[in-house]
Amino acid sequence: QVLLVESGGGLVQAGDSLRLSCAASGRTLSNYVMAWFRQAPGKEREFVAAIDRSGSSTYYVNSVKGRFTISRDNAKNTGYLETHSLRPEDTAVYYCAAGRGATPSPDEYLLWGQGTQVTVSS
Repeated sequence: QVLLVESGGGLVQAGDSLRLSCAASGRTLSNYVMAWFRQAPGKEREFVAAIDRSGSSTYYVNSVKGRFTISRDNAKNTGYLETHSLRPEDTAVYYCAAGRGATPSPDEYLLWGQGTQVTVSS
């Protein structure tokens, strides 16, 4: 059984940074595309970023381009989302996901973590 566990969320002020981690166990993460999604209260789950199996290609939603960086360390079976210049509108539960293709549709992802809360105060 594959398990994805996110960590690194917290309460920060606008302009601060956080590094989110997604540790996988039970299966080799390098077999999967990895992605981060987020969901704010009352809103649908939103694609944030994705990275291909090798880490050579990355994809971002426009609202985080230049502020967030997705990466992965396949040797550690772990993915990351570096978040900088955080804004109150970035407040959400952040989920990591693993799937077969780098797509913004959450339906295409097979595995999900439990989420980590990011709260940005103004």
